[in-house]
Amino acid sequence: MDRNNIPQHIAIIMDGNGRWATERGKIRSYGHQAGVDTVRRITAECTRLGVKFLTLYTFSTENWNRPADEIAALMGLVLTSLEDEMFMKNNVRLRVIGDFKRLPVEVQEKLNGMMERTAKNDSMTMVIALSYSSRWEITEATKQLIAEGNTNITEEDISKHLQTNFMPDPDLLIRTGGELRISNYLLWQIAYSELYFCNTYWPDFTEEELYKAIESYQNRQRRFGKTEAQVEEEKKGN
Repeated sequence: MDRNNIPQHIAIIMDGNGRWATERGKIRSYGHQAGVDTVRRITAECTRLGVKFLTLYTFSTENWNRPADEIAALMGLVLTSLEDEMFMKNNVRLRVIGDFKRLPVEVQEKLNGMMERTAKNDSMTMVIALSYSSRWEITEATKQLIAEGNTNITEEDISKHLQTNFMPDPDLLIRTGGELRISNYLLWQIAYSELYFCNTYWPDFTEEELYKAIESYQNRQRRFGKTEAQVEEEKKGN
């Protein structure tokens, strides 16, 4: 792995927690709890590698349709897993994207408190996508632009009104758990992101699995619509 070519923004769809638990004869919330341990490990490793933004798909808008007991367990995990130690030890700032007002009040208060306490941390920003969906985000951005009376909307206007306007688009999107879809996640932002899918369930996603994803990213040529020859010529010029 080339330490001089680490993606600055990694987005992850942390899939497979429930199936991991079911295969072990446990309830699904057991898998979500195990997934929290993976978050801690991967957060620490991303910070060490020099990743600047780590965006984690934690709970989608569609997840509100899951059984009430599973939703309650997931919200409870948010309350118990956001530990000062993980953020302070790694000098990580917390940000949240999503439909914040749909979250339980105690969860909102917990998140607001953690964001305030970590605001000055500057090694890496962890972004939790909670009660989030990309179609919802783009719809909300469009509503804001209309309310402002904007009749000549540009791509830049939309980007500025998205909840992710404080960070660059992802360089690398990882999805664990064996599924090969995006699931309404950062659809605008990943237009030119490199995609990496693996069969490993999120609770089993190790630092070595992270290295494989980054190495795959490093072995690709990011052309952004240009030809291979153009990209090579630009490299020579630099």
